[in-house]
Formats: sequence, C-alpha cells, structure tokens
Amino acid sequence: MSRGLLLVLDSLGVGAAPDAALFGDVGADTFGHIAEVCAASARGPLRLPELSRLGLPQAHAAWHGRAAAGFDTLPVAEGLWGVAAEHSAGKDTPSGHWEMTGVPVLQPFGMFPEHDHSFPAALLAALIEQAGLPGVLGNCHASGTEIIQRLGVEHQQSGKPIVYTSADSVFQIAAHEQTFGLERLLEVCKIARELLRPLHIGRVIARPFIGDAVSGFTRTGHRHDYTLPPPAATLLDVLCAAGGEVIGIGKIADIFAHRGISQTILADGNAALFDATLAALRTAPERSLIVTNFVDFDTLYGHRRDVFGYAAALEAFDRRLPELRALLRPGDLLTLTADHGCDPTWIGSDHTRECVPVLASGWRSAGRVGPPFVALSARALGCRDGFADLGQSLAAHLGLPALDHGRSFLDPQESTQS
Repeated sequence: MSRGLLLVLDSLGVGAAPDAALFGDVGADTFGHIAEVCAASARGPLRLPELSRLGLPQAHAAWHGRAAAGFDTLPVAEGLWGVAAEHSAGKDTPSGHWEMTGVPVLQPFGMFPEHDHSFPAALLAALIEQAGLPGVLGNCHASGTEIIQRLGVEHQQSGKPIVYTSADSVFQIAAHEQTFGLERLLEVCKIARELLRPLHIGRVIARPFIGDAVSGFTRTGHRHDYTLPPPAATLLDVLCAAGGEVIGIGKIADIFAHRGISQTILADGNAALFDATLAALRTAPERSLIVTNFVDFDTLYGHRRDVFGYAAALEAFDRRLPELRALLRPGDLLTLTADHGCDPTWIGSDHTRECVPVLASGWRSAGRVGPPFVALSARALGCRDGFADLGQSLAAHLGLPALDHGRSFLDPQESTQS
C-alpha cells in the first residue's frame, strides 16, 4: 500500500505556456523573473537548495533552454522533474486543480470582462433584494487589497458590501468582519453563488477584513470560496470511492466544492499550512492522499507584485522541506506542482498563463512483481501534455483504476514528452 502527497505552490509558473498568446501572457515567467530580479539586486540570488535537489530550476532550464539567473550550477536532481502545459480553457485556481487531479475544464467558465460596471444590473438588483442589502460598492475589476483601502470607510458608513472581480471567473464580496459581520457576509455569498450558477461563474469568494480609517484595512484569514463542483469525478473522488482517504489542507476543500474530501484541515498562511501538512503526514493511513495549497505565493506576493516577498516565501518553504522529507516512508510519493502562474513582474495583478513544474520524489509501489517498493530514479519528464499526467501518476501509485485523462510518468520505460 502507498501514500501520496500533492503540494501546490500556488502560482509558481515556470514560463509562458505554448498558448500564452491567447491570454496576453507571452513572456510571463514567474520563477524566472523572480530569480532574475533577485540576482540583480543587493539581496542576491534565490537560495533554494532543496527545491534544486527536487529539480525545480532544472525543469525551468529545460523549458527555456537556459538556466535561470543565479542557477548556473545545479545538482543532479534526485527524482522526476519536468513541466506541464495546461489544457483547460482558463488560468484560474479551480481549473488548474481539477485538471491536475484528472479533470480538464474544456468548457470555459463565465467571465466579467468589463473593467468598470463589470456585473449585469439585473444580477446586482437580485443580490440586493434577496440579501436585503442597501446596495453595493465597487462593481469593477480590482485588486482586493487596494479596493478595501479605497472603499472601506464608505462600506462601514453605508453598510454596502464591496463587490469586484478580475480576469478570473470570480465574483468577490468584501465586508468588514465587525461592522457588517462575518456570518452575514457568508450568507450573502451563498445567495450570490446561486444567482451566478446560470452564468457558470467558477467561484464566489468571501473576503472579510478588519481595521478602520486610521489604521487602514487588512484582510483576515476567514476567506471562504464557494466553487462550482468539478464536471466529473476527480482523483479525489475516485480514491474516496475506493476506500482511501483524502486529507485536504487549507482551501483544498473549497476548490473541490467539498467533494472527494475525507478530512479538512484549515490553516492560514504558508507556515501554518506546512505545519498542518507535517502533522497530517505523521498520522495519515495507507492509501491516503494529502493535498495542500500554499496560497501565500499567489495571494500575498503574486497578485500584489511583491517580487522580494515571493522570493523570501520560496526560500522559507525550501528551508522546511527537509522536515517533510524526513517523514516520508517506503510507499510514499511526494509531488510538487502549481496551478497557474502569477508573475509579480507582469502587467496588472492577474494570473498568467504559464507551464507549471512537475516534481516527484520518494518511493512508489511496484505492484505484485518484484520488490514491494522501488525508489524513483532521477529522470527528466520533459513537457507534459496536460496537468492531468500528475493525477494519472498518483492514481497509478495509489493502485486506482486509470483516470479518463492523463498519462502516468511513473513507468521508468516511459519516454519523455516535449
């Protein structure tokens, strides 16, 4: 029997995807541009010894044909390393996660493309009536941190929640935890979720915040996502149906609409998410899958265009990897990837259409032939045709039937893709 870990470094893209031109993202490169800015600055190059052992900069170099700045000398990677190009018709969190678990999103989510007056008047009128609101503020594309500073005082005075969107399929509602109330905000979001189903909007996100006009406003860790369910059974569903266990850490349960989840562990911030992952790994039973989304990379640094904050977060994550690797046992497969890019040097504050890293290390089940466990040997995976190869590989590792999409990369005889 085996266990699996799927760690998602939210937004850590490794370079523009082959179809990046369709999204206006030709030239985007989250990892490469962070490395470039750091290497040229007084802080010095990125220091990622553990992720280098796992093959992150090697995968980036293979995709670009050159090493990222500061990574000219690299160790031999210890496991499997490569990149994957997304099939799904978007560059958002749900489609990235669903595809990596075997379900590409081939029907595009609905969008709100207008930067001002973004939402249909009839939609807002229905939300105001059904939720008993005095009105709404915002109604535009915006950065979540910027819009609460701009409209926070008016929101507190008027009782009108702040509604906004982005280039993703999302309807976000921000409100003050004390003056508006967290429970009331969640109820408003539930009403919005039902109103938005006909428009096929991927997520409604509650964005509570605290503060005042003097101290400024700060978002809290009580965010909640109301997501459409995946259109088909994911790896998580299949594992649970087979009697296995899925432990979702952080916002994983929200991303999958609480489907295919045996246990949810909430944590706020990368450090707490890592702590929760270690705790789960210590007690997770055989034939279990731990899935963690490390959201800070995206929310705190990618969207806020904070290159040095993103770099420091990567280094902090890297320093903790030995703790996790020390807990792996025969039969465990550790995988790391991302769900999209969010290049902090790019234009605007939206996600970027990029390839993502695919890293795997540890041990895998060898089935009934030969020794019970076979260590993964270092091997380049090339560019995988779709994120679903990751889910298919985890399914094979966990002894599950083949998923409908993807190709396992665990077979040592399998040729690399390009």
